[in-house]
Amino acid sequence: MKALALAGHGPLAIDLNQPGSYLNWSIFTISVANLVLIAVMVAIFGVALLLPFPSGHRGKGDAVEAPAGDEGGAPGVMTARPEAPTPEVPAVYAGSGEDARMWTSRMRRLGLRLLPPNKLLPDRQPAYVASWVYVFGVATLAALGVAIASGFAIALGGTDWWHTNPAGHFFNSLHLWSVELFMAFMVIHLWGKFWMAAWRGRRAMTWITGVVAFLASVVECFTGYLSQQNFDSQWIATNGKDAFNAAGVGAFFNLMNFGQMLLWHVVLIPIILMSLVGAHVLMVRVRGVAHPLEAAMPRFSFTSPRTWLGTAGERRAARAADAAAWRGPTRRYDILKEGTIAGLVVLVLTFGLAGLLSSPDVPPVTVQSWTQVAPADFLGTAASELDGTSLTATYGPPYNTNGTPQSLLFAPANWFGVTQPIDPAQTFVLSPLSKIAPTDRPLAAALATWNAASPAQQQKWAANYGNVVTKVKFAGGNPVVPPASDGPVPFMLASLLTMGRSGGIDGALIAQQPFYGTDYTKPLLFMEDGTYYAGLASAMNLTGTQWGVMNETGSYPGQPWLWLYQLWYHAPGWRNSKNVDLIAIYMTGLATLLLLLVPFIPGLRDIPRWIPVHRLIWRSWNKTAPRSPAQPPAAQPPAGPAEPASQPPVVS
Repeated sequence: MKALALAGHGPLAIDLNQPGSYLNWSIFTISVANLVLIAVMVAIFGVALLLPFPSGHRGKGDAVEAPAGDEGGAPGVMTARPEAPTPEVPAVYAGSGEDARMWTSRMRRLGLRLLPPNKLLPDRQPAYVASWVYVFGVATLAALGVAIASGFAIALGGTDWWHTNPAGHFFNSLHLWSVELFMAFMVIHLWGKFWMAAWRGRRAMTWITGVVAFLASVVECFTGYLSQQNFDSQWIATNGKDAFNAAGVGAFFNLMNFGQMLLWHVVLIPIILMSLVGAHVLMVRVRGVAHPLEAAMPRFSFTSPRTWLGTAGERRAARAADAAAWRGPTRRYDILKEGTIAGLVVLVLTFGLAGLLSSPDVPPVTVQSWTQVAPADFLGTAASELDGTSLTATYGPPYNTNGTPQSLLFAPANWFGVTQPIDPAQTFVLSPLSKIAPTDRPLAAALATWNAASPAQQQKWAANYGNVVTKVKFAGGNPVVPPASDGPVPFMLASLLTMGRSGGIDGALIAQQPFYGTDYTKPLLFMEDGTYYAGLASAMNLTGTQWGVMNETGSYPGQPWLWLYQLWYHAPGWRNSKNVDLIAIYMTGLATLLLLLVPFIPGLRDIPRWIPVHRLIWRSWNKTAPRSPAQPPAAQPPAGPAEPASQPPVVS
């Protein structure tokens, strides 16, 4: 790979804009860039499982052995040295007299009961929290912080700054790689929590808020890709709009309106995402992290369910133990130091990746570039718009009523109907021509002839022209088609081609908007009706048959977290269905629901017990934790105060 010295890339940046490499197996097609990203994530998770965790400094009260029969712990069990009791709410904050009954005082007392300072900013954590797997929560937060900061920097220069300025392009590269790190760390964090069965002990809402935050992050990243205003964002918009339209969402969530997607990306979804992340972290602080699973688990057996599910009494005892406050050994924990180190590591990685690999920016396609590179395809597409046979002309809601929307039991697209009305002949051909007709008498006469004809005659003229335009030749740049009974259509479309080459059609289609020109629905639909636009996407491996929604242009990693959605388009029996978009939406929704409800689904929630990855996570604890023959500390904690002596870190 060659080095670039181009503006925005830097002298050391590696050129990843050349065509990417792809691997094919059965129904799977994956770019090498995405495969490398996934492999790195798996490798990081594996290293986190196997790499010894630093023992750290242990205080005097970290691991003392309780005497037999001591009420502070079970016989022979290592327990934390009890500390002097502290009031639940200090008197100085509780209020007195009439002040104690004020709403403000009551809210303050509630907040302090739920999140006292030793929970909100802990300096101790359970001794079993000694694995690198625990650090990916705070690493995710650090990467999110860098993504937000780099997004602010891009906003300072405006929406086109990173396309035109080297500094803007570098900040865009920072934003891209911080987002890739954010999503990678979040997925690894989710893997770790699954294999820990971290929903145990009344921590189901902690799991659910984490999963919903992940889903919100996927939507946030998706709208970020749509906001780039390059070719990748154009194709993702036109390719993805079919599923949103089929589900009825396209009526108010228009992927081809880049201004709308930008506002979702920088305002609405970040508010939702930050609220979810905040709720998730607070739940971790309130409930703590799940206790270790038992090191020795029964063997799985279909013929003897009690060997892998346990008796009802054993399950109740396990649930009680999981929900009980931890009274075992603890260790020192500097949460601010860990967060600072994580932030510095993420910054170094982000700046290194941005400087070395830069970021992709394939220029967007316009009607002007289309007419200059593929004029014959443009003319044939314009004829199909006139005779009503184009993809847009037969699409249906939300653009018109000419098509049949996708339906499984019902058709969601019919709920809102036509919300973005488009008459292709009028929108893409006649309206742009009418703007230049006042200064072009021959064109005005041709339009008058067209408008005076009946709809049947107009359709016949356009169809006849469409049949012969495949043999078009160009003399001095002007189209010459074989004679046919096509009325004024040849002159009209020759004039439209000239207008397109000058950029006039792009301006005319955007100018039809009443205010800001950020809605590219019309020019994108017009280009999508031709073959040139799809041909470019196919050459860059972005089409649906190439798992294109996941891919980025060149050799850059794209959005591999969308693999589950893309999978259904390649499943045998479904990939050729006319309702495949709805199938993909429904199946992805079902899979998401299963992920959310893992804590409540027997069998699914027991997978971490049957496949004991948790033994690697807690191997240090399993080796050193004392055991009582009758009462393991993690499974049967001793009686004690309702509040734990210490709390686990925010990283979980």
